[in-house]
Amino acid sequence: MDYKQEFKKWMESDIVDAATKDELRAAESDDGLLREMFAGMLEFGTAGLRGKMRAGTNGMNVYTVRYATQGMADLIHSCGEDIGGGVTIAYDSRNNSRLYAEEAAAVLAANGIHSYIFDELRPTPELSFALRETGSIAGINITASHNPKEYNGYKAYWSDGAQLPPEHAAQVSESMRKIDIFDDVRTCDFTEAVKRGDITVIGRDMDEKYIARVLEQSVGGKYVRQAADDFEVVYTPFHGAGYKLVPEVLTRLGIKHIIPVEEQMVPDGDFPTVKSPNPENAEGFALAIALAKEKDVDLVIGTDPDSDRCGCAVRAGSDYVIFTGNQIGVLLLDYLITMKREQGTLPENAAAVKSIVSTRMFDRICEMNGVTCVETLTGFKFIGEKIKEFLETGEYTFLFGFEESLGFLAGTYARDKDAVIAAMLLSEAACYYRTKGMTLYDALMALYEKYGYYKELTTSVVFEGLEGKQDMKDLMAGLRSEPPKEIGLPVTRIRDYQKGTITDISDRSEVPTGMGKSDVLFYELADGCAAVIRPSGTEPKIKLYVMACGQDAASSEKNFDAILSEGTKLLQKA
Repeated sequence: MDYKQEFKKWMESDIVDAATKDELRAAESDDGLLREMFAGMLEFGTAGLRGKMRAGTNGMNVYTVRYATQGMADLIHSCGEDIGGGVTIAYDSRNNSRLYAEEAAAVLAANGIHSYIFDELRPTPELSFALRETGSIAGINITASHNPKEYNGYKAYWSDGAQLPPEHAAQVSESMRKIDIFDDVRTCDFTEAVKRGDITVIGRDMDEKYIARVLEQSVGGKYVRQAADDFEVVYTPFHGAGYKLVPEVLTRLGIKHIIPVEEQMVPDGDFPTVKSPNPENAEGFALAIALAKEKDVDLVIGTDPDSDRCGCAVRAGSDYVIFTGNQIGVLLLDYLITMKREQGTLPENAAAVKSIVSTRMFDRICEMNGVTCVETLTGFKFIGEKIKEFLETGEYTFLFGFEESLGFLAGTYARDKDAVIAAMLLSEAACYYRTKGMTLYDALMALYEKYGYYKELTTSVVFEGLEGKQDMKDLMAGLRSEPPKEIGLPVTRIRDYQKGTITDISDRSEVPTGMGKSDVLFYELADGCAAVIRPSGTEPKIKLYVMACGQDAASSEKNFDAILSEGTKLLQKA
């Protein structure tokens, strides 16, 4: 793609609005910026689109949103689906999210496809639930999850409630390559389409159905009632979509004292009180922890802008510790098993599902409790596929799904991670342990004593600029051509998910991974530890996942330090 020619095309188009042309004129004198804006098309992958909100083919704007939606419409028509089922559309609190959602609905209407659009921002998992409730063929969610404020995104879902499978994403991408971003995109006036009945606005009725299904997953109501009089929780939605439904679900659960971080309860796409609206970052919890200290509260819960990721901070002595996604995952898994066993409702064929980059402590808990542990590639859509598979075959009963990046789900009402139910289960678990005189921090320490000591960390190397993508490819190619023999500890097996093989280092024998293809290198190390190297699917970075364990805290820490040190050098060297 010739970026100067593409720039000229946008400037001369009658379709491009005046404000966009003004933005382009301002960038014309900066050749580097102009190249970034037009050197390529914002790529449509299994995670949909994600990019900075700006003009050009490589940005999130009304034209790239329309373009992607035309690709979605072409996919729907090509599949021979009954388009009467329509498409359900949601959006978060980010700047332009409502605008992009309306643009998507207008393109669908012009293509003869009915859509349901929420009347205001909603949690991502409610979209996953709602599209199945409406009988939709597909779903669209306008969100960039926890990315900085400059970003927005476009997540695409299929009729099972999970994000698009790779083959469908490839079809959308192929369709976009064949059509012109202006001439071949059909659209219409959103307001007129609503009046005609081509677009239906949905609201509170869907909330009630979703809330009811979330509350059905409660397993600790008895302990909530016992602790409710003096149990308090501080909550922040980071200016996002959880601001309404999370407090409502907790209230209906029986939590009497919910203390909101008022400054962060207002939906705002500029996220004015945080550097980044990511509950994985300690900085984002500063206001919430200060409030928890002031009010003498044991638990702080935070949900990201589209309310699919849930993080927490818990009291540990005189201070607060922010739990990792891995720590929350094992805590909730053990809690669910304990409660269901106590109530006699733990299925004999129970299965818990996790991504390959998530803690191996999860596997250990499953093993010691007679629960089958199932691994998937990274991305909650693969966990959603397992839920569908379990329901169709009856081989397993889904208990819990989890990925280390703060993604959790109990129940089969949704096929995506859900911060609303995670907030509910964390509150329940806190009440349960409170009746035993323990905080969630005490509970986690007890799990380490029971199952072994595990420590994980995800770090990354950023590859900015136009050369970044190629540099990432070169790095992964180098690791494949010269596999490391040690990463702090001896490498015992290498799982190459791109080749689909697991290689035993001792005899070079190979067996298949049994999974789909993904650009991931998983190094099994001595002592049950592991290191994983994986390019991000949504950001220009390569991630290193450190997974250490040991019989005690000291040995786990020693293994962790060794893996982190050598793994970091590996990426820098490569």
